[in-house]
Amino acid sequence: MTKQQHIGWDFNNSYTTLSERLFAKQLPAAVPNPKMVCFNNELANTLGLDFSTVSEDEKAQLFSGNLLPTGATPIAQAYAGHQFGHFTMLGDGRAILLGEHLSPNNKLFDIQLKGAGQTAFSRRGDGKATLRSMLREFLISEAMHHLGIPTSRSLAVVNTGEKVYREETHEGAVLTRVMSSHIRVGTFEYISNFLDVATLQDFTNYVIQRHYPELAKNANPPLALLKAVMDKQIDLVINWLRVGFIHGVMNTDNMSIAGETFDYGPCAFMNNYHPDTVFSSIDTQGRYAFGKQPEIVQWNLVCLAETLLPLIDKDADKAVKMAQELINSFPAIYQEKWWQMNGLKLGFTSISDKEKQLIEDLLSWMQNNQADYTNTYLAIANYHQQIDKKYTAPDFAQWHQRWEEALKTNNISLTSALNTMKQHNPAFIPRNHLVEQALDDVCLKKDATLFNDLLITGKSPYQAQANYKHLQTPPPDGDKGYKTFCGT
Repeated sequence: MTKQQHIGWDFNNSYTTLSERLFAKQLPAAVPNPKMVCFNNELANTLGLDFSTVSEDEKAQLFSGNLLPTGATPIAQAYAGHQFGHFTMLGDGRAILLGEHLSPNNKLFDIQLKGAGQTAFSRRGDGKATLRSMLREFLISEAMHHLGIPTSRSLAVVNTGEKVYREETHEGAVLTRVMSSHIRVGTFEYISNFLDVATLQDFTNYVIQRHYPELAKNANPPLALLKAVMDKQIDLVINWLRVGFIHGVMNTDNMSIAGETFDYGPCAFMNNYHPDTVFSSIDTQGRYAFGKQPEIVQWNLVCLAETLLPLIDKDADKAVKMAQELINSFPAIYQEKWWQMNGLKLGFTSISDKEKQLIEDLLSWMQNNQADYTNTYLAIANYHQQIDKKYTAPDFAQWHQRWEEALKTNNISLTSALNTMKQHNPAFIPRNHLVEQALDDVCLKKDATLFNDLLITGKSPYQAQANYKHLQTPPPDGDKGYKTFCGT
């Protein structure tokens, strides 16, 4: 007897009212022996879902795709995208959108099964996902959420009981991903390149109504949409830079119209500070390096702007001019927010040329000394407790003295500065070597101790946690030779 009526699903499925060329109806593939691996109770509560009367077995059936939630209308979405600068037709090749669930506070969330089998868009792929890559996404997306960064979230990971073949044999898994929507820049590119202007207009209206309803009455809603997406994406990349996050695969199909981080394939966190840091094995040219992320955001926005030109103005030249003016405002807006973010990391609420010089000198010092990005800000805040030679050296002591003098000049007390810093500098990030060890432990030894420790520290990343201090320590070799992979 199913307990689904007590769970509280409230599916809307508005996407299926759009043109049928935007999706393909698709049931998840049946899996032989699903077993729950992770379940996110906190997120379930946020969604207004109650699984207290649902058995572990039924939960596993539900989150593997063997059993559909009440009211779900499963589809695979069509989209295209520029991948490493090259345009290609894509689509959900291993993900199935169950529908849009309405939460008790009236927010709409996509509920998607990732790794749920082949779809009309799988091309030559098997549509499956590995347990390792799905656990990685669960861990890092939850860490990002608690860092205060807009992101997709993970509700569940289920071991499918199948083997998945990549370079090696892996256990198969399905992840339940939750986002405000999976609409991407690449969705607009698909419509612009393969469908008609009428469909583009209908879709743009839908996106505005769903994500930016206040823009509907704007004199030029498509242009206002471009501006709103630009603002969200600037704020997002500033947040990434604040915590040392490297997305690793910033293709236009991985850029959310709602300004949320998603697709955690080859992502990583920077330990030793260097703007050219790259970990992704497929990013051989460093296109998506840590410091290049802002210019890629702007590049992706140009792709979005190009799709919206027919809606911005019927006169093509006028449309180009209007879009260009807007995109050209990106660097100045970004730069101002970048200085502001770096100022807050040092306890400053306003920035003058003197503070800018202080920021630049600190970043140069970190780069020259191969200093840990996260721990350097903690060292500034706890300067007199430092035993690391880097932070007791004369050059750092000199910089620290200049910083204290700048606070006095700005009439900022040390206590006030430290409070500001604590809000903007995490004490804990998911350290790459620990993430890999945790995944090895779960997948090879069936030991989730470290994985759970990382989840616990990730829930309070701005709090010093004495019991978990060892999780704050970077690797001795500073990630030398570390590579990340797509996990597809």
